[in-house]
Amino acid sequence: MNDKSPALDIQGLVKLYGDRRALDGVSFSVEDGRIFALLGPNGGGKSTLFRVLSTLTPPDEGRASVMGHDVVKEPHAVRSLIGVVFQNPSLDKKLKVRENLEYQGALYGLSGQALSQRIDELLERFHLADRAEEIVEVLSGGLARRVEIAKGLLHKPRLLLLDEPSTGLDPGARRELWNQLVSVREEDGTSIILTTHILEEAEGCDRIVLLDRGRIVAEGSPAELKAAVSPSMIAIRCARPEELLAELGQDMGLEGTVVHDTVRIPTDKGPEFVAELAEKLGDRVRSIAIGQATLEDVFLARTGVDFGDRDQQEAEAEAGRSRKRGRG
Repeated sequence: MNDKSPALDIQGLVKLYGDRRALDGVSFSVEDGRIFALLGPNGGGKSTLFRVLSTLTPPDEGRASVMGHDVVKEPHAVRSLIGVVFQNPSLDKKLKVRENLEYQGALYGLSGQALSQRIDELLERFHLADRAEEIVEVLSGGLARRVEIAKGLLHKPRLLLLDEPSTGLDPGARRELWNQLVSVREEDGTSIILTTHILEEAEGCDRIVLLDRGRIVAEGSPAELKAAVSPSMIAIRCARPEELLAELGQDMGLEGTVVHDTVRIPTDKGPEFVAELAEKLGDRVRSIAIGQATLEDVFLARTGVDFGDRDQQEAEAEAGRSRKRGRG
């Protein structure tokens, strides 16, 4: 197999669930040694794509390969190359930390001194050595997540797949987890692909694919994606944002969007323009500030819908589908 093969190569993936296209012609590739995010709201297609890549479900059209191995035609080769950490916990809560790792190692044919040494190495790396003999059910969410990732790395995979790794973690545990992932990439050269709907989490990745309703709406580094929207963004919080935006459009020719109680206006002007706006608007605004565009701005620019609003729309749609399945 060609060592120059990308960590992941996806061409024209389609996945159907009835008449719903969970994936609708998705194509992209991931260079080896990158931390790559599949970012999108609920219903974007992240979890479906994760299941295809982890060989749990085949696509209806298109192809995907890991290090040059086709996920449909060569599933055993792919499974030997990937480590998988699912969103839902997969640890046996009644077993000790070390016991969970021992059983995982046995599934990959590891045993004896080699397995023991590998477990010790991972326990040290993830600061779990003093927890090795504790029952998993007494661990905090952050500690349990570390055990999950150690479990996924036991067989030294070349690609680590993580499905919503920060789910349920507090900000401190999330930062610690991220530091560990960077360490895995830098020390082992392991490629990492994670799904997330947390915008801040995607900010730390090398590249992002932004998914919405099964399609890619943007791809690039966080800096590239934000720069393509605008050099800077003015955020004005006020009681009547729609009225304010209309006024700014009529009086000053400004265009922007409304996100909840905030008017967001792309601009290439500096802080002096903010001062001008503040003087014009006076006490009608609660606050006015200038800063970089965000990934939320990127999503809004590409879809016309606020990220959080799309999340809510898709959650309601899924609840409707669940009720329909229940009646059926």
